[in-house]
Amino acid sequence: MELAHSLLLNEDALAQITEAKRPVFIFEWLRFLNKVLVAANKVDVKEKQKKLVEQLTGLISSNPGPPTRKLLAKNLATLYSIGDTFTVFQTLDKCNDIIKNKDDTPAYLPTKLAAVACVGAFYERMGRMLGSSFPETINNLLKALKNAESQGRGEILLSLQKVLSGLGGAAASCHRDIYKNARSLLTDRSMAVRCAVAKCLLELQNEAVFMWTTELENVATLCFKALEGSTYGVRVAVSNLLGTVMATALMPKQAAVMRQNVKRATLEEVLELMATGFLRGGSGFLKSGGEMLKGGGSVSREVRVGVTQAYVVFVTTLGGQWLERNFATFLSHVLELVAHPRATQTHVEAVYSRRCVSFALRATLGGLLGEKAQIAAAKEICQAISKQMRAVEAVVSDSSGENKGGAADVSASQHVMVCALKELGSLVQSLSATASPLIQEPSIGLLETVTSVLLHPSMAARLAAAWCLRCVAVALPYQLTPLLDRCAERINTLKSSPEAVSGYSFAMAALLGGVHQCPLGIPHSKGKMVVSIAEDLLRSAAQNSRLSLHRTQAGWLLLGALMTLGSSLVRYHLPKMLLLWRNVFPRSQKELEAEKARGDSFTWQVTLEGRAGALCAMRSFVAHCPELLTEDVIRRLMTPIECAMTMMSHIPAVIKVHGAHLKASAAMVRLRLYDILALLPPKTYEGSFSALLRELVAEFTLTDNSANTTTSLLRSLCHYDDSVLMGSWLQETDHKSIEDQLQPNSASGSGALEHDPSSIYLRVPVGEAIPGPLPLGVSVIDASVALFGVVFPHVSFKHRLQMLDHFAECIKQAKGVRQQAVQLNIFTAVLSALKGLAENKSTLGPEEVRKSALALVMGALDNPNPILRCAAGEALGRMAQVVGEATFIASMAQHSFDKLKSARDVVSRTGHSLALGCLHRYVGGIGSGQHLKTSVSILLALAQDGTSHEVQTWALHSLALIVDSSGPMYRGYVEPTLSLVLTLLLTVPPSHTEVHQCLGRCLGALITTVGPELQGNSATISTIRSSCLVGCAIMQDHSDSLVQAAAISCLQQLHMFAPRHVNLSSLVPCLCVHLCSSHLLLRRAAVACLRQLAQREAAEVCAYAMSLAKKAGDSKESTTINLNITETGLEGVLFGMLDRETDRKLCSDIHDTLGHMLSSLAVEKLSHWLKLCKDVLAASTEVGGAMAFEVEKEEEDSEKKDEMDDDIMFTGLGEDDKSKPSVAPRWVTRVFAADCLCRIIHLCENADKTHFDLAAARTAKAKNPKGDLLVLHLSDLIRMAFMAATDHSNQLRMAGLQALEDIIKKFASVPEPEFPGHVILEQYQANVNISLTPPLSSIQVCSAWIGSGVVSDLNDLRRVHNLLVSSLDKVQAGRGSSSQLYSESATTMEKLAVLKAWAEVYVVAMKIKKEAESRPARPVRSSEDDDEDMGDEGDILPPDSLIMLVQPELPSLSRLWLAALRDYALLTLPPEFASQLPPEGGAFYTPETIDTARLHYRNSWAPVLHAVALWLSNTDFGASEGPEEPQTATSTTGPAGAVYPQGPPAPSKSHDELVKDRMHLLLGISIEFLCFPRPEEPIERVMSCLQALCTLLESPRARKHIAEDQLLAVELLNVLHRLLLTRDPPSVQLQVTAVVQETIRSAHDHLDQLRSSKDGGEKESACVVEEGGDTGELQPGKSLVFAAMELLVFLLVRHLPQVNTKASDSPSHLPTKPQQLPEHSNRLVAVTVSILAELPALCSPAGSMTILPTVLFLICGVLKETAVKTPEGSVPLPVSAALQGIKTIITSPLGRVEKTQQQWTSLVRSSLASVLEYSQPNMDVVSMLTAITLFLVSASAELVGVTALQKGCMERFRNALNSSDPWVQARCYQLLLSVFQHSSRALSTPYIHALAPLLVEKLKGVERARPGTPAELQAVQEGVKVLEGLVALGEEQNRVQLLALLVPTLISYLLDENAFSTAPPSSKGLHDFALQNLMRIGPLYPAAFKTVMGAAPELKTRLETAIRANQASNKAKAAARQAQPTVQATPTIKLKTSFF
Repeated sequence: MELAHSLLLNEDALAQITEAKRPVFIFEWLRFLNKVLVAANKVDVKEKQKKLVEQLTGLISSNPGPPTRKLLAKNLATLYSIGDTFTVFQTLDKCNDIIKNKDDTPAYLPTKLAAVACVGAFYERMGRMLGSSFPETINNLLKALKNAESQGRGEILLSLQKVLSGLGGAAASCHRDIYKNARSLLTDRSMAVRCAVAKCLLELQNEAVFMWTTELENVATLCFKALEGSTYGVRVAVSNLLGTVMATALMPKQAAVMRQNVKRATLEEVLELMATGFLRGGSGFLKSGGEMLKGGGSVSREVRVGVTQAYVVFVTTLGGQWLERNFATFLSHVLELVAHPRATQTHVEAVYSRRCVSFALRATLGGLLGEKAQIAAAKEICQAISKQMRAVEAVVSDSSGENKGGAADVSASQHVMVCALKELGSLVQSLSATASPLIQEPSIGLLETVTSVLLHPSMAARLAAAWCLRCVAVALPYQLTPLLDRCAERINTLKSSPEAVSGYSFAMAALLGGVHQCPLGIPHSKGKMVVSIAEDLLRSAAQNSRLSLHRTQAGWLLLGALMTLGSSLVRYHLPKMLLLWRNVFPRSQKELEAEKARGDSFTWQVTLEGRAGALCAMRSFVAHCPELLTEDVIRRLMTPIECAMTMMSHIPAVIKVHGAHLKASAAMVRLRLYDILALLPPKTYEGSFSALLRELVAEFTLTDNSANTTTSLLRSLCHYDDSVLMGSWLQETDHKSIEDQLQPNSASGSGALEHDPSSIYLRVPVGEAIPGPLPLGVSVIDASVALFGVVFPHVSFKHRLQMLDHFAECIKQAKGVRQQAVQLNIFTAVLSALKGLAENKSTLGPEEVRKSALALVMGALDNPNPILRCAAGEALGRMAQVVGEATFIASMAQHSFDKLKSARDVVSRTGHSLALGCLHRYVGGIGSGQHLKTSVSILLALAQDGTSHEVQTWALHSLALIVDSSGPMYRGYVEPTLSLVLTLLLTVPPSHTEVHQCLGRCLGALITTVGPELQGNSATISTIRSSCLVGCAIMQDHSDSLVQAAAISCLQQLHMFAPRHVNLSSLVPCLCVHLCSSHLLLRRAAVACLRQLAQREAAEVCAYAMSLAKKAGDSKESTTINLNITETGLEGVLFGMLDRETDRKLCSDIHDTLGHMLSSLAVEKLSHWLKLCKDVLAASTEVGGAMAFEVEKEEEDSEKKDEMDDDIMFTGLGEDDKSKPSVAPRWVTRVFAADCLCRIIHLCENADKTHFDLAAARTAKAKNPKGDLLVLHLSDLIRMAFMAATDHSNQLRMAGLQALEDIIKKFASVPEPEFPGHVILEQYQANVNISLTPPLSSIQVCSAWIGSGVVSDLNDLRRVHNLLVSSLDKVQAGRGSSSQLYSESATTMEKLAVLKAWAEVYVVAMKIKKEAESRPARPVRSSEDDDEDMGDEGDILPPDSLIMLVQPELPSLSRLWLAALRDYALLTLPPEFASQLPPEGGAFYTPETIDTARLHYRNSWAPVLHAVALWLSNTDFGASEGPEEPQTATSTTGPAGAVYPQGPPAPSKSHDELVKDRMHLLLGISIEFLCFPRPEEPIERVMSCLQALCTLLESPRARKHIAEDQLLAVELLNVLHRLLLTRDPPSVQLQVTAVVQETIRSAHDHLDQLRSSKDGGEKESACVVEEGGDTGELQPGKSLVFAAMELLVFLLVRHLPQVNTKASDSPSHLPTKPQQLPEHSNRLVAVTVSILAELPALCSPAGSMTILPTVLFLICGVLKETAVKTPEGSVPLPVSAALQGIKTIITSPLGRVEKTQQQWTSLVRSSLASVLEYSQPNMDVVSMLTAITLFLVSASAELVGVTALQKGCMERFRNALNSSDPWVQARCYQLLLSVFQHSSRALSTPYIHALAPLLVEKLKGVERARPGTPAELQAVQEGVKVLEGLVALGEEQNRVQLLALLVPTLISYLLDENAFSTAPPSSKGLHDFALQNLMRIGPLYPAAFKTVMGAAPELKTRLETAIRANQASNKAKAAARQAQPTVQATPTIKLKTSFF
């Protein structure tokens, strides 16, 4: 392949490769050429042009395949347009000669077609440059057209289209010829030719004026004819032509009109023309007038569907603004269509016509109009409805019968109503909350209009009105309850009108069905209301025969709808329901028999309808309340159901007696019965299987049914991928809803509400806008088939055999069309049964059952109907799966092999090839491995059968299935398969799109099979890879969109496995072009591929898309692709798509793609993304249409306009409106943009903290002007959030408030650098305050805003505060005060949200207050500077102002908070305690909504708990309230609205009991939550809970309580331990340790209290409280100390794993150096150690001996592990904690207890020993010495005076004294001093003896090496102090000797005067220090001093000189006097914590 990449064709290489590979080689060269010619240097091209032209023209006659000829033509044209053009005419003549050639053999065809393609390409590329040669060319082509075969006709027409587009108006002379020749081909029998003609004529109408003036009617008629018998592709092409021509006729293109004086058509004429197609089809004007009037024959459905699409094209071409202006005309026209008797000849036809009209309305209104315009359109529709309704009322009320035509009018009006109401509903639903103006404006009266239709005489119209109301309620949930009430009231007042009963019950049912889409629900009482209405209707049904039918149906419909509300509501009405169900059916067999004899036809009809209704309500119950289906309930349901089954067998007799009009009612009963049985477990009705199966089989084998009705389920039971084989079965397209009408099975696509009213309350199936149940006949068969699949797996083998044999018999007996129908139904049932078997994992049965099934299936594999063949193949695969035996599979495969080898007919070859594919699909690669080779070889052979493309399609499809299912086993066959796929792609004509689609499937499957190997570089792999790429390239160029979609998904697979080899620079632009495609599947594929690319390479994707936009701007041919990539790039296009697309999958992919782009690009391109979101959000609903965009665009364009060239100016004018989005972004898109905003904030937060720091951001921006930081865009952020938060749409408001809350939380603390002491957000207070409008949702933001501390002005705060207060009043109002709109759980949610917000504010307020108290008070200003500063002062809130705002509300708040917590505590009880819950609910929830209430409580309890804890600990547990608190609550709120359902007033509790209750409540909640916080609980909740506990334990009462109840404390610690195991963040761990510390301290306080109260004689009793008693045993689970130890040890080992000896003793353990821990670990370890040290004090002496070893071990361990040298010489937190802990333990009184004396001694000794043992290179010597000193100083001499220990200690000190580090020396001296001065001489003497000599020596040495640094100086000073200390300790008689050591040393430090002046500062310091000390010692010990001085005269002189010099200098510098004493006063090193 690499050899093909050269400018000239490498002919040598071509000659060397095999014949088969040459076409691929040539194609690859052409591909390369296509890329390189555009980029190459023109000079190079011109040099080689001659040779290139030769090579290319040579290829024309080498039989090139379709893709090759397309590329060849393109390259030749490009070559001429780049290089010289003089030989172009020769080449053109050559081509013309080939076209003229009379050779008609198939072999010559490819050459001819290549020549035709070249001609087209030349003209398209060079157009008028080819000047006068065109008439000849065109004539030539037209002649060839006359006698070409279909492939030639198609190619010639496409070339003509290109010629026309290249020449434009210049070719006017030939236009008529082309038109005459082409129009006859519009009805060609080849569909591909019809498409080509349509495209050619579409090109022609651009310039040929006659097409849309004089010939307009003929063009229309032609199009109608072309639509007859058309395929989907033809319909799209022809409707495009028709719609465009009609639009042009109405609004001609300016240029064409200027040339000729034309008469423009009026709108009425154009619409009239289209209507004839819709109503009369293609027979239009050619028949005589008389026949037309008689209205014979119906319109062909294809024409109707095609014309509907043409309407959409027509309106879309004219644009949204045209539609806005002419909407009234358009609406009345389309509605007249459906009122026309010709459109509604039969019921099914009427439904089809309605569907078409609805489609036309939805596609235009929904897509082209902005929200403002949609509201206007909705008004128009309302007017149309009320106009119709008035006409109907006139007819109905006119009873005299003058108005004869009235009845017809009424029946026509129902269809108009259905269409109008359906569209109105869709509009309101898509507008959602934005539709509120529609409802609120009285002049429109939408609700009145719609409800008036509920009284329409026709059921279809009433149902449509009910549906429309449901849409209103879902869009605006606040309308739901009022609407329900209104309907209920009307039903009660209009009980005697059948229409009213029916209509209003429909409306209520629809509204109840919509409740599940309204998260806030409806009040519980509405359920009771519905039940009572329904009961009343059912009870009164028998009273009035005119009404009985309607009342019965209405009653049951309402009960069925009630069931959709779910178990929590139905639970209360279940007994009543069970009773009603039981009473509808006869009680016993006898009654059943008796019933048959009674009654007339009317009573039977009512009875059957009633029973059908009851079964329907049961089914709804089973479907919606699964929790209530206990065995008992099922048993009670079975009674009526079994009775219904028995009744089924009696019905035929009844129908015989009373007439056939009962058939429908009977069918309805059967449908309901099958439906409910399918939902129940089959075990429950085993007894009735045989009777039931008889019914089912009779149903779908059409035994009693003369019509040939077929089921609609086959499509869903066959595999989705097989749709390509069933030609007529549609793929997903935008026209799905109308194309469904053209499917072959019965009544396909004719779904309508009136077929089954119960669907009005059921959930709408995914992807449908409105439920469309199929007609009853089809539904019953569907239900029977589905139930058959459920029951079959549970039936005995004997019965299975009987049924399968019976099926064969039925098929044999039926003939013709009926046989097809019966077979279809039977196959669907068999498939359903096999699927059931597979799902139940059961087998098909013994040999004879299999045989019978196999015979049935094999018989259908060669049925002429492709759908049946598909079903048979599928059934075969499923059988293989269910039987699962190798021999069975082998025999089936063998059978197909034999058939395929011998058969020659298309039918059996296709059927059996599919059978092979299905076998592999269901058995998988392993199960069918042995047949793989044979299957592949046979299918490869079949795929090459060029005579029948159908065989090729099926074979390739099966091959794809095999490749898919074989996986890696297929690896050996990849190369041959791949080469076949390429060959076929290069040769199969493009018109056989199915073959190409299957080739695409094969290629995709092959890529998956090779998988990640594709990255390799071996020769075979690179060949495979390049073949795949070539294949993809061919398919990308194909004209069919499905093939293009396949190409994209293949490239997507390739990109997944070998990303380097997929060229994004060509793929991305191609995807961007497809985003505007008219084909849904192609758009889906493109977006799915973009989504994958954006995951990895978002930046590249965006860059390539932008480059495409630039190219489109530069090149002149930008008009060919409709691209709307503007400066917003691909992201902008995707946002725009969100407004137009309705497909779920597509939208979610777009969301994902944008999400991926956002996460990888938003931080770098911040302003770009913020502008995107801002543009979308700025298009708020106030702006109609596209105005918003225009304004912004103009500002931006003004600079660009100056630089524009003239020609760009002109081309730009026409397309100006196209490039702008026609519609302002809809609310859904705006909500998405608001979510994006929040995501951007979070991304920035994770990326870099500078984004939230204004000062840092400004400096960063100054350094790098391109850098972009979020904080610089704060005003935009606030403005966007503000726009969203103040919008009409609720959803957008919520999103905006969420964004606002995020902004407040993230930016609250960001300071404003220019005004110190202020924060940035202060400038935006007004915006935020306005956004916080009263609705509930903003409560949360209020609390965040108040709590953020941004608001500095009290007045601003008051406004937000008032909002909170008013909501609090609402909460206190209690129940029943205001009328309810939503369900009780919504009220619960609202109240809790308010309480939570208040709690958050209170917590913040207390925090601020606490901080303020701990800060020093401000100095009071003096009066004179008061005046200037007043301005600043006024704004700043005093710290307690927030608390002042909360204070007045606290009494009521605290009550409500406690009530909420009480509720929460009860609701968290496990289900088995349900009986303990108060029957009337809690303070804020009702018993009915308990399940939903739990969620709301779960969201809000944590802040409330924290607030309550704060309040309790601050008010001493509410001591101020007084004990009678519960009653005050009840009495104030009055009995009805009691906040507390307290029951009878309890005796008032004492304060202590209250404390106890509240403690239990708070601790209970906390412990329950901390026991098992769900993983999804936010960490904030855990923190809140822990902080609450901490706060709580700060109050003395709580401490007392927890200390008294030790088990409680133990439980708490255990739970905390468990929490630590599951939750990691350091903040949580620190908070946990704080709680533990409080708990331990409260135990301490308690013990101390007890000890002090009991001192005196009763020592023993005190031990009872102390843990461990006399034995010293601590019981796990009861001992607080044990629990604490567990938790603390866990924490230590977590942060210092080295402490754990088990780990360090294991062989794998590497010794670790002590290292510095991170800050939070340091804090944690420190706290942990300090708690550990407190534990022994809680134990009795024996108990403390149990834990001391562990405690000491851990503390010494921590000391060892954390004592690390720090550069700044500070002591790490854990070290100081450990030292403090050692001191606490050693000085504790435990050492003085006799019993444990010995143990104590050994413990302390071993601890000291272990500290001594420890030494490490980078250990902190000082900390270790400090520890040793602590032991020495704190413990008694007996303990540590042991020689071994003494030696070790001295060794340590000696090393430290000899240390080179002056710091260590200094600290060592300090510590030695404390040892020497120890009160116990026994301890200190040995040390003095051992270490003093060394000390003296050290100090003597200083004379020689004077200190050079301050540290060294300090060391000397400390040493001297030790010596002085020794002098002071010595007895009088030894003092002289001691001074004899000290004084000479000091004097030796003095300098003489000359040396002094030049000495360094530290040396001078030493001199001064020595002098002062000497002057101080002299007077202290005068006698001894004299003696020493006398002994050494030279010392004396030195001293005197120094003193004199000192005095002299003192006089000179009197000022320096103060400075000198300071040297000695403050030694620079102090211990951080004083341990001594």
